[in-house]
Amino acid sequence: MALVLNKLSDRKVTSITKAGRHSDGGGLYLVVDKSGAKRWVFLYRRNDRLREMGLGGNVSVSLAKAREMAKDAREKLQAGIDPIEAKNAVPSEAPTFGECADEFIEAMQPSFRNDKHIAQWKMTLKEYAKPLREKKVDQITTADILEVLKPIWLTKSETASRLRGRIERVLDAAKSKGYRTGENPALWRGHLANLLPKRTKLSRGHHKAMPYVDVPALIAALRDRPALAAKALEFTVLTAARSGETYGMRWRELDRKAAIWTVPPERMKAFREHRVPLAPRAMEILDEMAIIGTDPDAFVFPGQNEGKSLSSASMEAVLERMEVDVTVHGFRSSFRDWCGEETAFPREIAEAALAHVVGDTTERAYRRGDAIAKRRELMEAWAAFCEPKSVKAPEMIEDIFQ
Repeated sequence: MALVLNKLSDRKVTSITKAGRHSDGGGLYLVVDKSGAKRWVFLYRRNDRLREMGLGGNVSVSLAKAREMAKDAREKLQAGIDPIEAKNAVPSEAPTFGECADEFIEAMQPSFRNDKHIAQWKMTLKEYAKPLREKKVDQITTADILEVLKPIWLTKSETASRLRGRIERVLDAAKSKGYRTGENPALWRGHLANLLPKRTKLSRGHHKAMPYVDVPALIAALRDRPALAAKALEFTVLTAARSGETYGMRWRELDRKAAIWTVPPERMKAFREHRVPLAPRAMEILDEMAIIGTDPDAFVFPGQNEGKSLSSASMEAVLERMEVDVTVHGFRSSFRDWCGEETAFPREIAEAALAHVVGDTTERAYRRGDAIAKRRELMEAWAAFCEPKSVKAPEMIEDIFQ
């Protein structure tokens, strides 16, 4: 009977979600666990006993690679060699944790939300996990993980939690490749949960904000500064945007004729496209930046290195140099307070301007528009409010920035 091979396709492998074994033929199976994790195995009989040889996780091993490995295993069987015994007989030296981490990030890049997300993974696994990087991945123990986590577990709780999860995933990938065996030392439930204190929950919604009445004076002071970051900060205040949205803005996102900035879903916190109507002053700032160049793929606020945006700390640094004790994110609160206390714009318009998801699923289904015309009125009113008052501005600036 002819051997039936290649039953699966790359598309099929991606779309399969049902738990169980899915045959590609010739003993090769894609196994989908109840958790949704996928891995390759080669099933064969040896001395009337069914044996299973792991070939690696679906994330790290492609369909083509799995077929090559299954073919090699079949050839060994035909030669009278047990593929599992052959695999165990030639131990390969395990790579370092750093090498595994870098490989994992490279393999997973298509699934990351954006460049910032990739940079966060690289930074945490290089800086905070530095003590692990030179250790062989099969030699990492619970004590090693605790050495990395304890110094920041209570002082940088959110970062520590993310770091632990990222280390766990790297070690899981190393196990799938055959570099490790046994329990993952970075596992939380039933393991590290018994060794580390309950971490401090991240406090949300309390970014230091400037009273909205003081914002015009801040704008006046920013315009006296030639730094690119000062322009970026003013633009961010006028659009009520998140700082990351401004840093990552490219010229292709702008329709300057219609005065609309469209932030793509992958750069939004809620993963929904967000259109921002631009007030005349915001357009003036863009016209100033256009002198540098308007290549569609270029950043509107470029950094010193070619192809890079402003540093993610640039706007905060401007505020620090001005000795203003607020955060960039806090200006969204200033905007929201102004909307509620000084205008008659409906709540949902103000929330839409902040790209907040409002209402339940049913309500959102019936409200498909983004009220761009009403939001344009709102943003133009906000920009008018933020415009420095020529008489009062100097006195206010002196009061705020002494």
